[in-house]
Amino acid sequence: EVLKKLLFVFMNALSILNVFVRQDVLVLTPWLAPIVWEGTFSRDILNAQYLQKNLVTGVVTFAVIHDYPELFSNMRFMRSANKYFLAGHHVNFYLFTDNPEKISHLQMAPENQLFVIPVQNDPRWQDIPRSHMDILSSYIHSQFQHEVDYLYCVDIDVQLLAHIGVEIIDALVATISSWQVIPQHKDRDYETHPGSQAATPEGQGDFHYTASFYGGSVDEVYKLTRACSQGEMEDRENGIEAWWHHESHLNRYLLHHRPTRLLSPEYYWDTEYPPPDTWCFSSLFTGRDVDKKVVP
Repeated sequence: EVLKKLLFVFMNALSILNVFVRQDVLVLTPWLAPIVWEGTFSRDILNAQYLQKNLVTGVVTFAVIHDYPELFSNMRFMRSANKYFLAGHHVNFYLFTDNPEKISHLQMAPENQLFVIPVQNDPRWQDIPRSHMDILSSYIHSQFQHEVDYLYCVDIDVQLLAHIGVEIIDALVATISSWQVIPQHKDRDYETHPGSQAATPEGQGDFHYTASFYGGSVDEVYKLTRACSQGEMEDRENGIEAWWHHESHLNRYLLHHRPTRLLSPEYYWDTEYPPPDTWCFSSLFTGRDVDKKVVP
């Protein structure tokens, strides 16, 4: 009876997502988690279901002037996210910055709120992303778990070009890295240092996930950030620094706690690389030079 109920829930989710519409890409993982691509979901149906639940989603981003000085003058990420991220739904944006006085005023959509949270800048650029997980787990425990139902972490150096909707909502969500489909780039691999808490044994690993866009329920994101923070701390005590910093630890965690939903590289494409012609990019693009964006 339990198996029948689970099967019903699974088939209902697949029917809503229409995962089999796309024939040119992988739409389902070996552990039966959907991979969301443009055209594989009905946003109208999902919106109706989401609105009934009266949920609040949080978005966390870090704007550290040492790393991204050019981003303070225009707030492109915040302006585009305010317009395109879960439009029409209640979203709390949490902007961590070492220079709150430089954050320009932004008129938020009626359903959105922006909270600017001061943080200390770290002189070593590696320590800026390395502290993200520790800061996030601390704030989730003390504040965010009381304010939001879902929480997503997105890099500041992006500009949304089209709507990102409730098709991204699930318990644990990861985005497949654009490096995954760039065959000539093999250096963006899993951590191999045998002493690192982020090390992934050779031959293991499902996908390479970007740390630039991930999230899920606030409880699951807390577990993820806490585990990654502890792994980073243990590495630091042993004089080890994972090659891709917190992204390496994220990938190790997701190897043992597989995402319940994956977002395709359409949701976060590195504009340094030409995108596949058959893909339908409709979400967000990355790169320090946010003027250099890819438009399909």
